[in-house]
Amino acid sequence: MIQVLAFYLFATVVLGSAVMTIASRNPVHSVLWLILAFFNAAGLMMLAGAEFIAMLLVIVYVGAVAVLFLFVVMMLDIDFTELRAGFVRYFWFGLVLSVALVSELIFAIGVHSAGAINLSHKLIAPVKQDVPNIEAIGTLLYTRYLYVFEGAGLVLLVAMIGAIVLTHRPRKDVKPQNIGRQVARRSKDAVRLVDQPVGQGVEL
Repeated sequence: MIQVLAFYLFATVVLGSAVMTIASRNPVHSVLWLILAFFNAAGLMMLAGAEFIAMLLVIVYVGAVAVLFLFVVMMLDIDFTELRAGFVRYFWFGLVLSVALVSELIFAIGVHSAGAINLSHKLIAPVKQDVPNIEAIGTLLYTRYLYVFEGAGLVLLVAMIGAIVLTHRPRKDVKPQNIGRQVARRSKDAVRLVDQPVGQGVEL
């Protein structure tokens, strides 16, 4: 019974936060709603017995949201003064929300220890009952789906390089670095020893 109640709780919060992610006009607020959706989706994965996917949602996707927030700040003209003022204003609200998210994960782990939701066997890949979930996923990724896994990593690498290229803006007020000129420079041209008399200044 408690598994069903936890499922409806997490599912409702996921749907509500997903709608608010799209409906929010402020991009910072959209990112925060998206983080809330990921946390509750991790709770749903814990209920389904997929603890590895739940940890991926928290570690990988929430970390990716932080990178997304960085690119939003880089690509949009956001007033940092107003952002800091908003941080101070909503500090206690954010603290309460953080405690609530951690409590949800602890609650999901407790419900999972009581027994995962019994899903239909038609929706679950046949695996041995004595093999842990993480070991079964690792075995499939590095044997049957090895090339697909490497291809996904290559796509993510290309996407990361593309994001860096798109957000890179050359600065005109900074002199570019000439690597070839620095390497070809001789040591006697870079250092000059001066026997400076006492009480006199240095002539440059």
